[in-house]
Amino acid sequence: MRDVVTIGSATIDTFMEVSLPFVDYPDVPSGKAIAVPFGEKLSAKSASTTTGGNALNAAVTFRRQGLNVAPCVRIGCDVFGNAVCSRLREERIDRSFIFTDNRLGTSYSAILIEKGDRSIINYKGAGEDLSFIIPLLDKMRARFWYVSLPGKSMNLITPLTSFALRKNIRIAFNPSAWHIEQNREQLLKAAKNIDFLVLNEGEAASLAGIPFFEEKKVFEKLDRIVSGIIAVTAGSRGVTVSDGNYIYKSGIFKEKKLTDRTGAGDAFGSGFVAGLIRSGEKCERGKIDPRNIEYAIRLATANAASVVEKVGASEGVLTKKQFDNEKRWSRLKIIKTKIS
Repeated sequence: MRDVVTIGSATIDTFMEVSLPFVDYPDVPSGKAIAVPFGEKLSAKSASTTTGGNALNAAVTFRRQGLNVAPCVRIGCDVFGNAVCSRLREERIDRSFIFTDNRLGTSYSAILIEKGDRSIINYKGAGEDLSFIIPLLDKMRARFWYVSLPGKSMNLITPLTSFALRKNIRIAFNPSAWHIEQNREQLLKAAKNIDFLVLNEGEAASLAGIPFFEEKKVFEKLDRIVSGIIAVTAGSRGVTVSDGNYIYKSGIFKEKKLTDRTGAGDAFGSGFVAGLIRSGEKCERGKIDPRNIEYAIRLATANAASVVEKVGASEGVLTKKQFDNEKRWSRLKIIKTKIS
């Protein structure tokens, strides 16, 4: 049996480092936008192309951590689909669940990098709809499913969690803000069968229906509806994790150079699950070993820090040897508090 099947998207990402002015743009959380002059031809400082997509990024983490992983994605019959398969061969990742679409192209992203942050223009293409996999789930059995569903596939969370429960498969789920906005009630119902839920602060507040400045209430609500472990990331401020018995708070490993944030969330989520698997944690409420949670936090945080130091969503993913042997990753301050 495989250790993990990752279910989600695979893309080709083209990164262009630019030098463009910021303008006020209140329609987005950052309040800022990059100003691209209309009708002009602009120069980039650098450009590179690599693979991305949450299922592919996560698969690279699991493979480099010594685990048997197979991503479940759909690509187009095109040069970009060939590039996805080439990357999988390079990483020695199982390609059993790589499906192709003769009508639509492989998902593609153009990413503008400015001062370490980025704006993404994405073509969803063949990867957006994975509903065809439902009859194939029995072939995809694994110890863990790592799920981060593309747009049109968000309704799969109920059949996926139901099947996983029947077959004793652990589920890790990373929903997007759009999924929560569009499908909150379905996610709340499915949450009781989720073993590891990873969100950012905005997503956690939206799912709980409580502003995140009331953090304690947010975690109390999520702890009532999620059967397993919850991690809420806060960028440079670290992460808060609940296992139902304890709250864990951690900062981050300081990056040597912030180059590109693309893939940091996938690196954290997949790194955490890799830590759970490597430590033998079964994610059963009331039986969770705090040492396993602390190990998973450290691996996840290290993986995310390493990824943002390089251009590309998975170029900086840590190997098992790097994490185990490099002193840089050996210590991380984690504060554990008993839930009253």
